[in-house]
Amino acid sequence: MSATFEVKPAPAGPAPRAAEKAARKPPRTSRRTQAWRSLRRHWQLYLLIVVPLAYFVIFKYIPISNAVIAFKDYSPIKGPWGSDWVGFKNFELFFQNPVFWTLVKNTFFLAAYTVLASFPIPIILAIALNEIRNGRFKKTVQLVTYAPYFISTVVVVSMTILVLSPRLGFVNDAIGLFGVPQIDFLGKPDYFRHIYVWSDVWQTTGYSAVIYLAALSGIDPALHESARIDGASRLQRIRNVDLPGIMPTAVIILVLGVGNIMSIGFEKAYLLQNPLNQSQSEIIATYVYKTGLLNADFSMATAIGLFNSVINLALLLCVNFVAKRITGNGLWS
Repeated sequence: MSATFEVKPAPAGPAPRAAEKAARKPPRTSRRTQAWRSLRRHWQLYLLIVVPLAYFVIFKYIPISNAVIAFKDYSPIKGPWGSDWVGFKNFELFFQNPVFWTLVKNTFFLAAYTVLASFPIPIILAIALNEIRNGRFKKTVQLVTYAPYFISTVVVVSMTILVLSPRLGFVNDAIGLFGVPQIDFLGKPDYFRHIYVWSDVWQTTGYSAVIYLAALSGIDPALHESARIDGASRLQRIRNVDLPGIMPTAVIILVLGVGNIMSIGFEKAYLLQNPLNQSQSEIIATYVYKTGLLNADFSMATAIGLFNSVINLALLLCVNFVAKRITGNGLWS
């Protein structure tokens, strides 16, 4: 009698399963290979950013290294790195300067006034243009409001001076019809901020509205259709559909505007400045120009500019944090 034995296959253990999974998984590619593939596939897009990137590197990031002269007694002969180190002496001299608080106050009030005046008006203009159904009229309004942005600041200031001139300006001619005596608008310090801000609003409103028009065009038309079916009026659709749709864009622009609140434009303030309105027209930018270029005190001018940049950075981070907490939108969200 012979005995027969049956050999059973061993159960599949973890080792064969792991080998099976490894066989299925595609081989990993290195980051360098992935980057090279992305570059070959999207080389046109990378080519487009070469010029802007080169601009920022050459004219923004490389000059940052020369900010070291703010901590030195800069000598053009010795150069930025060979000049004598003085530490925070230039900053202390600026803080102890009698005009320090006047410069900070004038710069802050002028910039804050500009931000508060120039922020809501482009939104209102964009919403109004978005509601216009007559194409020809809409394009005409866009052209009229957009064109001043391309006018040089020097030309805008020249137009402002002519319009407000006590002898030749039509503003004084108009108020003279009502028996009001001539007013030297540019000679009175109290008028300087209003002239600066509202001429800037006139020049930049149309250009700023383009950003909001682009944001409005991205809103789903189905939302407006649903609101119409529910019986919402035009104002209700603007409040409940348009404004929430452009809120992320508006928050980012507001944060960036507040972040640059201490970097108010130099050209217009300097061109509108005269000895009569200097008590309110002298800001940090004009003072840096006079200190650095006219008086050749490059170390002090760099220290003032560096102080200005640090204040801007602190304001940017604070406002972005507050906007993120309140609206949920920010620069890095």
